[in-house]
Amino acid sequence: MRPSGPPQWDAKTGEAVHFLFTWRGKPIGATYLNHTLIPMLCRKAGVPEADARGNITSHRARSTIATQLYNAREPMTLLELQQWLGHRSPHATQYYAKLSPTRLTKAFTDAGYFGRNVRLIEVLIDQDVIRSGAAAAGEPWRYYDLGHGYCTYDFFDQCPHRMACAKCSFYRPKESSLGPMREARQHLLRLQQALPLTEQERAAVEEGVAALEKLTAQLQDTPTPQGPTPRELALPVPGRLGKPSPT
Repeated sequence: MRPSGPPQWDAKTGEAVHFLFTWRGKPIGATYLNHTLIPMLCRKAGVPEADARGNITSHRARSTIATQLYNAREPMTLLELQQWLGHRSPHATQYYAKLSPTRLTKAFTDAGYFGRNVRLIEVLIDQDVIRSGAAAAGEPWRYYDLGHGYCTYDFFDQCPHRMACAKCSFYRPKESSLGPMREARQHLLRLQQALPLTEQERAAVEEGVAALEKLTAQLQDTPTPQGPTPRELALPVPGRLGKPSPT
């Protein structure tokens, strides 16, 4: 409670207003407010005198209300806030108006970036291999359906060749009878896994053969989970189907 005082002249608006903190008809100075009164009130209320943005000052309330108005259900625009705060430059208003974490998260979600770069792949889980303990001995138990075959690499989502399979030792082709027979087993668990794609992989999915061939060419010297690169896997094996290439 404080006694009412005469209105004082506001240097910003040129109007006669009632200041919030006055003493004997005169406004209290910012130095006294920030270094004496506010720290005393903080101690009395049991709240810290500073937060992540710095010390609690008389000017912070102005920034708080500006941020709340900017993040309201029907927010004020930056130009409206500039007029309301009495700023000459919009740069000063930008310092006051901060996006709340909730609004920033919603804007990021609405942008749909992750939804655009995520694809689902079918995964077959061989429960019989798991129950029998053969999985612990190295028997494949998880099959990622690539369309033309299966990948048995446990960390398929981290494999750089997942969109351009190099057909290493983890690859199992879909033979005419093997594929349907495997999928018809009663103990198979059919799931789907979401894979976040890189820009190159997304282009290979959406733009067709040319983008896929470009991705394959970029991965020619990238090691597969087995170890050899696709270029090495493509070389003929000595003593089998011909001589190795001189390169």
